[in-house]
Amino acid sequence: MADSSPLVLLECLVAGTSHRPELPAQEKKLKVGQALRLEREADSKYDDWAVKVHSGEAGDKSSYWLGYLPETRNETVARLLDAGYPLVARLAHKAWEDDWLHLEIEVLLPRE
Repeated sequence: MADSSPLVLLECLVAGTSHRPELPAQEKKLKVGQALRLEREADSKYDDWAVKVHSGEAGDKSSYWLGYLPETRNETVARLLDAGYPLVARLAHKAWEDDWLHLEIEVLLPRE
């Protein structure tokens, strides 16, 4: 029997969480294991391979922007998103360090 669990493509911290002023108020809603949405930001003037990380599904009005995939680790994921692969992410761990919220995620490729 084939394994139907998703393939983990990347494990990383979400970058830029300290620049998201609403995040401390939203943090309590974040649950380890929850699905996260990845959104390509192809027109970013700072990073050609920018990928945003959001708390919920597309169209979810309660979804909010958490930060980005790290600039040094995002090119492969960005290329796969650009090619139409249905990548998602999941929250693996969260913890506060002073005023910085560490959000560790896994980027996943679902298996058909």
